[in-house]
Amino acid sequence: MKIPNSEITPYELYLNRRKFIKSTVLASIGASLPKGLNANHSDNSEIYNAYLDEGDELNKFSEITTYNNFYEFWSGKGDPAKYSKDFKPEPWTISVDGLVNKPKTFDFDDLLKKITIEDRVYRLRCVEAWSMVIPWQGFPLSALINIAEPLSSAKFVKFETIFRPTEMPAQSTGLLPWPYVEGLRMDEAMNPLTLLSTGLYGHKLPNQNGAPIRLVVPWKYGFKSIKSITKISFTESRPVSTWQSLAPHEYGFYSNVNPNVDHPRWSQSTERRIGEFKRRKTLMYNGYEKEVSYMYKDLDLKKFF
Repeated sequence: MKIPNSEITPYELYLNRRKFIKSTVLASIGASLPKGLNANHSDNSEIYNAYLDEGDELNKFSEITTYNNFYEFWSGKGDPAKYSKDFKPEPWTISVDGLVNKPKTFDFDDLLKKITIEDRVYRLRCVEAWSMVIPWQGFPLSALINIAEPLSSAKFVKFETIFRPTEMPAQSTGLLPWPYVEGLRMDEAMNPLTLLSTGLYGHKLPNQNGAPIRLVVPWKYGFKSIKSITKISFTESRPVSTWQSLAPHEYGFYSNVNPNVDHPRWSQSTERRIGEFKRRKTLMYNGYEKEVSYMYKDLDLKKFF
């Protein structure tokens, strides 16, 4: 039996989760609807706005689902919504392998049943190539990692997107090397802010947003938040991500939001939120400096960008 997204967590637990915080560079908020509440994507829904900081405002459902980066459906911002209609996210499996005690291929619905009520929802922000405020829903990646029981030798987590050229038209081209690959260090993957998202605005993830399950890493740029994940591997060596393999001088492994380190072709000191004209100052680690900076205290952030 499938678990409805709207019944993922009781209302009391939902309200007691971490409050929404001011965001930058896709300030996205991972959220879920409380039990019994119908899915709602009305603009500025009060159930979400109650947790926004001053100066923040939810993006419209129409903005979130029509302005996307998902290169499997071509590179234009409106292309994913246009060309993903034939993509079939059900049924879905996720294989977990590598340096783990319990390798397994999970049926997506069975995996959701293994996630405890306490872990089913996590509100946070994530990053993209622009700024939005999005109410995500999902569960911490650490919940899945704990199920897999990684070995002590596992230092990194590698993610792969599904490869279906018949449903993802750009995969039939050389636009990018396929399948799309991303990776995190183990401590990054275990951080409670790192989310596996299964929906937004109370709905299952739309195809163009990474159905049926995607990564959301709130203090990193959006290309780290890989979509339509079908394989998760635990490795001892650091994986080479897709964008890092294409342009290592522009896209490093860490890809943390850092206003003090410019991209070679543009400044990253400010960001533009969709729906706003005026640019905002980019916050260090997307405003999560207190929560995540300890993981990088020994790194030269200009070298390990």
